[in-house]
Amino acid sequence: MKKLFLVLVAIVLTASASAQEKEVVTAHKTFDNWYLGINGGAATPMHEWGDAGLMKGFAPSVGLRLGKNLTTVFGVAVDANAYLESDDKSLMNTRTFIDAINVDGLATFNLSNFLGGYNGKPRRVEFIALGGFGWTHQFGSIYSRANGINSKVALDLTFNLGSSRAVQLYLEPAVVFGMWDNGRMFNALSRHSKNFGYDSRSALLQLNLGLNFKFGTSNGTKNFAYARLRDQSEIDDLNARINELRDESDNKDRRIARDIRRIAELEDSLEAAKKVKPTVVNKVTKVTQVVNNNVLQPTVIFGQGKSSVDAAQMASVAMIAKYMKNHPESKILIKGYASPEGNPELNQRLSENRAQAVKDALVSRYGIAASRLTIQGMGATDELFDEVDFNRVATFTDTTK
Repeated sequence: MKKLFLVLVAIVLTASASAQEKEVVTAHKTFDNWYLGINGGAATPMHEWGDAGLMKGFAPSVGLRLGKNLTTVFGVAVDANAYLESDDKSLMNTRTFIDAINVDGLATFNLSNFLGGYNGKPRRVEFIALGGFGWTHQFGSIYSRANGINSKVALDLTFNLGSSRAVQLYLEPAVVFGMWDNGRMFNALSRHSKNFGYDSRSALLQLNLGLNFKFGTSNGTKNFAYARLRDQSEIDDLNARINELRDESDNKDRRIARDIRRIAELEDSLEAAKKVKPTVVNKVTKVTQVVNNNVLQPTVIFGQGKSSVDAAQMASVAMIAKYMKNHPESKILIKGYASPEGNPELNQRLSENRAQAVKDALVSRYGIAASRLTIQGMGATDELFDEVDFNRVATFTDTTK
């Protein structure tokens, strides 16, 4: 018998491992996939025991079960049942409130997962086989107290309830065999006193209804769950992508830091410009008169790196427009300048764009004929004005004088 049991256990473990090797599931830690259950039902002898027999004598039963699913197929459980006295012709005829108790160590085998595979969470309905050995104790009776070894086999029809499948309702028909006793228990109750082992003449037929409550697992669910595995090439690709994103983030941080510094510089320049007194125009007049007597006094000042005309500078553009309307024969040369910072080629384009922006404003906003306006980009200079920032300008020269 011992060899047969070891062979059965080996078959169960092998089948379970075979079913699992194709599955990638999580929640295999020590405290994962535990459950606690309660059950109740009734038991009757499978053969005549004294005044009782099959369907002739019943004993109500109540029980507890603590179990753990080791894999999606194989598990273990400890099961305890108490058989209660129902009448004078009770199951054991002990004349005590509790006739007997069984405590069994069981192996569980999920037939549904073994045959159909695991789908990521338990099915709504499953079939689970159970089997194992335990200890039976009969309480005081006319036959005295008795202890024995039993073996329990059962098949559960299980219903997994709720969206998380956290509660199991099961209907369990089972057979409890008397394997061996101390000569007082089953002997006294059975006419076939020497029939022990897997013999129906020393067995109980039992039907229980039970509820199992599952505890949480390390994967955040109440059950096994799939984990997606990646091969080394996928891992390498993901690492490469992570490094790319990290580099992009670092570059963005550097650009943000550079922009913050630039904003601070512009704010300082703005504060400095606000403090400049109107005498600046006199400086411009003095310098431009030395350069060319035909240069008109108004100038348009630009922000660093900018070629658009600010609203504050439109007053100078309006003065030139008024001048040209008062002198319809005049033609104006617009010269754009850049301060000396930066790349010379960039500064040349910037000076041209500044002159063009002023011309566009005179034509579109004040209706000056484009044929009367000529532009010229002068590039970078620091000789027009003492202040470097003042050299970012557009000047006007009347070429008809």
